[in-house]
Amino acid sequence: MVVIELEKTEQNNVNPLKSETETGTSTETVNVDGRRDVSDGFETASDGELGSDDDNENGSTSIGNERNEQKHHHQGQEEEQQQDQNQRQQQQLVEEAGVPPKSDSSVDVMNDEESKQKALEQANDEKLEGNKLFGDGQYEEALFKYELALQVAPEIPSSVGLRSICHSNRGVCFLKLGKYADSIKECSKALELNPTYIRALMRRGEAHEKLEHFEEAISDMKKILEVDPSNDQARKFIRQLEPLAEQKREKMKEEMIGKLKEMGNSLLGRFGMSVDNFKAVKDPNTGSYSISFQQ
Repeated sequence: MVVIELEKTEQNNVNPLKSETETGTSTETVNVDGRRDVSDGFETASDGELGSDDDNENGSTSIGNERNEQKHHHQGQEEEQQQDQNQRQQQQLVEEAGVPPKSDSSVDVMNDEESKQKALEQANDEKLEGNKLFGDGQYEEALFKYELALQVAPEIPSSVGLRSICHSNRGVCFLKLGKYADSIKECSKALELNPTYIRALMRRGEAHEKLEHFEEAISDMKKILEVDPSNDQARKFIRQLEPLAEQKREKMKEEMIGKLKEMGNSLLGRFGMSVDNFKAVKDPNTGSYSISFQQ
């Protein structure tokens, strides 16, 4: 009796048997109790195949990074293709128009030219303001405006005329203020830029005349006649200046002779003589002089 009970107990502890049958896309599992489990046909990984939670997380992160890199790479390729396409379209338009493409250097040159042109316009405005002040008799203020125009004006060929005029106008301002030496300097600067500037020659000649530089003034008037032979003002100026220049030459000669006499008397005085003991006599036929001694 005891043996029989043990056998029954062992039978009760036996694990249920399983049998699997694969049919197409489903798998049937028959249990001992006669019930069947039907799966969806996909194999399920075991716990060992899944691995730990850390391994799963790292795998997910690496997959995400790879996807992002692929996405960025794809976007970069699209941008490069778009840029290439835009450049080809721009090149095609330039070739159709027959105009060479503008480089960065050409753009810089254009900007530089524009800035110089604006500076030249500003300088001309300052000059016009100076002209108004000069017309009102405000010579000091006009001087400042002309100087400002010279500082603003760029040193380019198209500004030579403007700069020459401003120097000449400063010269006439100094002439009105009685600063003749400054007037000569400004007019000379104007003539360096424009050697045939008649007004600058005339104003410098007037300043020379005020300082009794008659020879220099006559020289400026003669230069005016070389440029404009019909200039009656310059010709009249020369007629007025020539007698003054001759008087100055005679005066300078007398002054020089007087200095020579003083020097001669200082030397001859040691011997009890003076230059008055010597007389110069001119020969009318030859024009030469002979010296005679008189007690």
